Amino acid sequence: MARWIESWLPGSPTGTDGDAGHPGKQFGLPAAGHFSVAGVGRRIGGVCLDWLLAYLLVLLVAGVEAIGTPEFGWWVLGTWYVITALTVAVLGSTPGHLALGMRVARTDMAQHVGVPRALLRTAMIAVVLPVFFLDPDGRGWHDRASTTIVVRVLRG
Repeated sequence: MARWIESWLPGSPTGTDGDAGHPGKQFGLPAAGHFSVAGVGRRIGGVCLDWLLAYLLVLLVAGVEAIGTPEFGWWVLGTWYVITALTVAVLGSTPGHLALGMRVARTDMAQHVGVPRALLRTAMIAVVLPVFFLDPDGRGWHDRASTTIVVRVLRG
């Protein structure tokens, strides 16, 4: 059996006899449609919408003259962190996720992500680096550490 670190290296065995199937298969998720793994492009779009929302909220409170001050970026980061952690813990989705038809689900398929997982996941996203290392299921380090996966949610 492969060590866990080897699953992050391209071309290394992952203990699945070379056929991992579609992303999310090991968690019982479908290949396409409702509750399938959300694509990277959709996820990037969602986080960009969340950052834009945080930026606009800080501008609304601090005013346009705050742009360019040393504190402005930290206020945007803090606002984004609170919005993301709170909405993932309570609703399972950020505003950006909701707008693009996604939600954060636990890999054990429990009902709610919960506060500790949401705080950990959001803190790791804020560091940015873990987001760039995806496993075959499209999960970054932040999702693996919090035992979550981002899935599509079709409205209808």
